[in-house]
Amino acid sequence: MRLDAILSRFGYCSRREAAQWIKRGRVTVKGAVAKSASAKAEPVDVLVNGEPIEFPDGLYVAIHKPLGCTCSHREDGDLVYDLLPQQWLNRGDGISTVGRLDKETSGLLLITDDGAFVHALTSPKRHVPKVYEFECSAPVPLSAVGLFASGELLLNGETTPCLPAELEITGECCGRLTLHEGRYHQVRRMLAAVGAPVTRLTRTAIGPLKLADLNLAPAEWCAIDPTMFT
Repeated sequence: MRLDAILSRFGYCSRREAAQWIKRGRVTVKGAVAKSASAKAEPVDVLVNGEPIEFPDGLYVAIHKPLGCTCSHREDGDLVYDLLPQQWLNRGDGISTVGRLDKETSGLLLITDDGAFVHALTSPKRHVPKVYEFECSAPVPLSAVGLFASGELLLNGETTPCLPAELEITGECCGRLTLHEGRYHQVRRMLAAVGAPVTRLTRTAIGPLKLADLNLAPAEWCAIDPTMFT
């Protein structure tokens, strides 16, 4: 890639601004100060301000989404993207969340600039399991365990029943639910359908990745290996 394309692709500056970055000696290639924006290099060989390019093979991170922020680029108020480095937001391919968590749901969220990765994890054909821990304002009936597992629960306004889901009741008004699909507000709607409205909801796992293993406080993020999902 041309150096100006590299600087733009990875969010440092525009291609037009790249010449000035290079003129000021901010870019080196294999230890040598770059001289021309049109020179070609591999991203892994480039240092910008003395630092290697971050995520040269694609950005894959997990973040502990806190309550109160939304997974949107356009809505007003606090956004999950406000928690991330500005340079990531400037990356040429853009970044997006892999699916969404609503404003009142916290927990594990993946962010990437790889559209194929998003599709692979959100495709209805993949059935990637997602685990949620919840608290409700009323007891969860024991009958919900069998109902959710049966694949026969039909949510209000829908014509196709939910896929079988695993419900574990861990207390009178709390539990754990594993889904294999991603319908709109699905956990809340399923529990409301059995008379147990959700008051607290946290996603604790996506496929093999568990929030507890990452040791992330709310709003913290870390890099992940995307191959764990293949």
